[in-house]
Amino acid sequence: MVTNFRVENYKSIEKLSINLGRVNVLIGENGCGKSNVLEAFALASATLQDKLDNEFLTSRGIRVTKPELMRAAFDHKNTAAPVKFSLTSGTADAFEFEIVNDNKPYSKWYGSMSKVPDNHLQSVPLSLIFDIADLDDNLAKERILELRKMRAEIRAFQSFTDFLIYSPENTSLRTFEKEGQIEPLGIYGEGLFKLLKYFASQPDLKELQEVKKHLGLFDWFTDFTLPERLFEGESFIQIKDRFLDPEVAYFDQRSSNEGFLFVLFYTALLISDKTPRFFAIDNIEASLNPKLCTKLVKNIAALSKKHDKQLIITTHSPSVLDGLDLNDPEQKLFLVYRNKPGKTTIKPIEKPNPIEGQQPVKLSEAFLRGYLGGLPKNFSL
Repeated sequence: MVTNFRVENYKSIEKLSINLGRVNVLIGENGCGKSNVLEAFALASATLQDKLDNEFLTSRGIRVTKPELMRAAFDHKNTAAPVKFSLTSGTADAFEFEIVNDNKPYSKWYGSMSKVPDNHLQSVPLSLIFDIADLDDNLAKERILELRKMRAEIRAFQSFTDFLIYSPENTSLRTFEKEGQIEPLGIYGEGLFKLLKYFASQPDLKELQEVKKHLGLFDWFTDFTLPERLFEGESFIQIKDRFLDPEVAYFDQRSSNEGFLFVLFYTALLISDKTPRFFAIDNIEASLNPKLCTKLVKNIAALSKKHDKQLIITTHSPSVLDGLDLNDPEQKLFLVYRNKPGKTTIKPIEKPNPIEGQQPVKLSEAFLRGYLGGLPKNFSL
């Protein structure tokens, strides 16, 4: 797992460091920079792959804009400075990343990296590390060995290199018609039908049965099936509702409750070994009942441990917080806020200590009362 991440000079972030668990929840008011934090992870992941073109970044959930506006603009000179990252995984040494762009029309981002703290190479172009096989004749043997060692250690961060920011949309989940650029699941929910078909094609049906089990959160749900014979271009699942007349065999996802489709997507995302091992979900509470949010986060914590996933969740919903167990060191809650100069800052939130003789306050209640922060202060109700 990624245990620490640092970023400098990215959008509203001047400098930020976060110590991660397995399930990480970010709260904060609108515009505080939660999405910028997620984008920083995605941008660092793209840097590790040496894929920094706008099309690739956009497909990962990054809101790409002019290069100068991708930097922190608190001081004009920063708009030409590098964006810097540092990444640590377990006991492995940290790596520093740096991407630069000269801000000229049609200019591209270029990445370089150096190993810390025991770094013998400074500002090593990523292209040199990844293309070293073609450069053996042009480099000193000692330098080649060092670069090969760095490339091998980059592979220790393999779980991070396909980081995505998922923001599923009702239309993508409901129609099943659009396939995304990314497989198996696109950032808006594309590819879900194909992944379910894959689950159904496995001899033991283990993944499919696990998905169905977790859909038991919906009282009306009995089962869903995937038709064996479909016309070309047809994509639908047959959903069974226990309240319907037995002669009404099923309805399909186009008539389904959208909250059901979101939970179906999240469950498949966590269960599949084809999806990223580390990813983010932006605004997880969308379309979900408050109590369902709480139970979903509990299920996510269990599934992430079972299937070795790591994720970051952003939310505005107090109910999401009640699904966290802050006694578990792998589950963490963070407040994202902008300090007095307006720079995005992050701090961990510990479980509130109960007052003697009183019932412990739920995290949702503490959030709404303003004990945790993350609520606007510039107006009152």
